[in-house]
Amino acid sequence: MMTTMIWMTGIRKTYRLGEVEVPVLKGIDLTIEEGDYVSIMGASGSGKSTLMNIIGCLDRPSAGHYVLEGRNLTTLNNKGLAYIRNQRIGFVFQQFNLLPRSTALENVMLPMVYAGASRSQRRQQAAVALTRVGLGDRLGNRPSQLSGGQQQRVAIARALVNRPALVLADEPTGALDSQTSHEVMTLLTELNHQGITVIIVTHEPDIAAQTHRVIHVQDGLLQGQEHTGNSASLRMQK
Repeated sequence: MMTTMIWMTGIRKTYRLGEVEVPVLKGIDLTIEEGDYVSIMGASGSGKSTLMNIIGCLDRPSAGHYVLEGRNLTTLNNKGLAYIRNQRIGFVFQQFNLLPRSTALENVMLPMVYAGASRSQRRQQAAVALTRVGLGDRLGNRPSQLSGGQQQRVAIARALVNRPALVLADEPTGALDSQTSHEVMTLLTELNHQGITVIIVTHEPDIAAQTHRVIHVQDGLLQGQEHTGNSASLRMQK
């Protein structure tokens, strides 16, 4: 039996520019189950990034309800949202967002600093996360000593270090060549096989086609979704 991880209803987001209100999301209803592997597609300005920011608790909706793992996040204060971001959600960004003067290990340890973990625990879990993404021999390397694909693997390890239930990847292959993009997508698919719910924002149809379900956003509204045919075979592997 599937368990609902994300339930959104009537999600709206309006920004104010001076005296002008600009509606970006105009009433989103969305359900994502635990263990799902979803891509969100849409043209620039469609609202897909704003939707991702609300899912990731980086922004608040202007109206509507957002329930994550049974908790109504629209009632939480900023401290509560920060806790959810740190403990339940891992983030992967297009430009990696690594600290250039810090080693791979130190970059991956960072979310655990905010979680209040001891230094020994941070080092141990960060090393495990880097080994999990195939970089166990690169703990002491700085970003400038790593390829683009390796930097993205560090970013994925950082997203995993607090053992989140949900990974959000915003254009995770946008800065990578085709071969490296394939490697990163293979890694995200493996993580989904292990039970992590993965949501990817992308403008690339070939990337979206590797997920279970493609959700299309246009003009601040969901314009339909399609199943790629991958989900049945993936369920058989679980």
